[in-house]
This record gives sequence, C-alpha cells and structure tokens, in this order.
Amino acid sequence: MPATQPQYRPVTDPAALIAATVRAIRPSDSEAAARADARQGRLTKPPGALGRLEGLATRIAGITGQSRPRLDQRLVIVAAGDHGVTAQGVSAFPAEVTAQMVANFLEGGAAINVLASHAGARVRVVDAGVRSETPEHPDLLRLRLGPGTDDISVGPAMTRALAERAVAEGIALFERERTAEGVHIVALGEMGIGNSTSAAAIIAAVTTRPPRSVTGRGTGVDDTHYELKVAAIERALEVNAPDRTDGLSLLAALGGFEIGVLAGVYLAAAAAHVPAVVDGLISGAAALIAEAIAPDAVDSFIASHRSVEPGHHAMLEHLRLEPMLDLGMRLGEGSGAALGISLCVAACRLLDEMATFDEAGVSDSDVAVEPEA
Repeated sequence: MPATQPQYRPVTDPAALIAATVRAIRPSDSEAAARADARQGRLTKPPGALGRLEGLATRIAGITGQSRPRLDQRLVIVAAGDHGVTAQGVSAFPAEVTAQMVANFLEGGAAINVLASHAGARVRVVDAGVRSETPEHPDLLRLRLGPGTDDISVGPAMTRALAERAVAEGIALFERERTAEGVHIVALGEMGIGNSTSAAAIIAAVTTRPPRSVTGRGTGVDDTHYELKVAAIERALEVNAPDRTDGLSLLAALGGFEIGVLAGVYLAAAAAHVPAVVDGLISGAAALIAEAIAPDAVDSFIASHRSVEPGHHAMLEHLRLEPMLDLGMRLGEGSGAALGISLCVAACRLLDEMATFDEAGVSDSDVAVEPEA
C-alpha cells in the first residue's frame, strides 16, 4: 500500500510549474531504442517471434532512455471528480456514487484494486473535486479543487486559473510519488459520474468530429438519456467555443477537475521519461489536453486497450496510438491501464532477461525462422 501522504501543500505558482515541466519534455531517445532493437535481434528466438511485445519494449527503451529498462516501481493514479453537467440527465447514476466509489477504492474493493495488485502496482486515489465528502485516509490525496465543476452545457466548467491549478497539482502529485517511492511506469485512471460527457466534448472539440459520433452510452444510459447527453455536448461546444489548440482553455471550457489532474500527470511523466499508460475514454481525454499543452508528451504515452466507447477510438486515431488490448472494456478506473502495465513489464523483462545467442551458446544460424501457423 502507498505510504502516508505528507502534509498537503497547494502549488503556489501553477503557471510556472506547468511551463517548467513543458520545457523539460523531450522526444524519445532514438539511440536507446536502437540499442534495445539491436538486442532484440540477438535474443534466443526467431526475429520478430514475440510480435508486438518486441516493439513495445523498444518503445519503452526510447521513453526511458535505457536500452534495458526495468519497471520495478509501478503506480496507478485514480483521480475522482464530479461534474455539473449531470443536472442535464446525462448519467444513469446519481452524483453521490463518485464519493461512494472513492471509499471503495480506498477499501480495496474495486476492479482497479484487484488489477493493480495483479500488476504489482500501488494505487494512489485523488479527490480532485468530489461534491460529497470523502474520507480522511492515508491513501487519499484530498485536493478538492471544488465541489465538482460547473455545468458545461450553460458555460465553462471552471476558470482558467482553476484549470491551471488542476494540471499543476497533477504534476506535483506525480513528483511527490516519484520522490517518495519511485515511479518507473504510471497508469492513469479516473472516477466521476458525468465525466464521459465532458470527455466526449473534449474529444469532439479536438478531433472536430460531430458530438454524436464520439458519444457513447457511458454508464449504460437508455435512449432518452443518451439523447440528453448528445444535446448537452452540442450545447457545451456552442456556448463555450473552445480553442482546441489551447489545452488549458479547452480544460477550463469542458473538462473535469480529475481530467486536469491526469493531464498534469501525463506532462510530469513525460518530463521524467516515465511511460504513461492511457486507460479509456476519460484518461484519453486527459491525454488530449496534455498533448495540446505539450505535443512532445505523446512520445511517452502507451495505449493500454481499445474501449467500446466511440470517442476512445477517435482519441487513439488523433494521437496515433495503437492499443495493446481489445477486450470490450468500458469500466474506467484505470482497469485497462493496469492490465497494460502487466504487458509492459513482461515486454521489458523479455528484453532484459532473455539470453542472447552468444550468452546461451546457441548458434543463430541453426535457428529456423518459420511463419506462424
């Protein structure tokens, strides 16, 4: 379990922290990736026999700058926040469920707890802006940027100042975790009734696709609530006219507090050369915010899976990310990203721990390369 959090102190200059983090982001290390790729060619297997796992390990080598990366310290961040747009009837669940699920995360009873444990990852839960009271708990960071965002269908979700603070707090959170226990890979998850509406609005704005084409059923709404959801997104885009090239403006107009915090985590991970595993729709919307702030940050993003949500497909195409899994998942919480961590660890261990032909005393000329059946 994560260590007890030190006394929380709000970021004093959000804009400066964001700017410094963006300046520290660099493209992937092509030399480290080349060294990893060369080692792949010397391992005791036919070339390409491990399929996409080989490319995954090489990509992580480029992100980390290490030709044989080890991902021993694994972190899942689950950020929670409420959304004023729920007043428009866009969700099948009441807003109180957000706080109730936060308590469930802290007690270890949610899917993400099970999957994070399977992946050998610790879980940090964040109250980014939950309307109902959340418990005092050593594994909960209570940012509480507000009692949920405002209704995006009638105006902006938050002020730009709050958007800056949300992103900066995500950066600071990641840095605290890295300093305290180390982070070699991070998975990003979320919880928030109504957040699939904000996420779809962000995706529609960034990709310029029609809202209906990127809006799914979220928590499983019926046809009536689905139409209310689409209409709310259409109004949000009309009344806010978000600038898709300005990540902070986009977040202020349409986002959630938890989306902003996750965007900050993406930026901080990129600056620290740490792979950031993208989960589903909402985690993906946060990735779009981060990309709008710092385009080079995308080099550190790894897509864990393809959600059934149509907006998730649009996000993956926009960021040119190829997901590792397609399991028909749509839970959120970081569930798909936790599974993604397991694959990333496996890929890197194969690269690092398998013997080369020379080390094993095996002649590579005697290994027949056969096509897959």
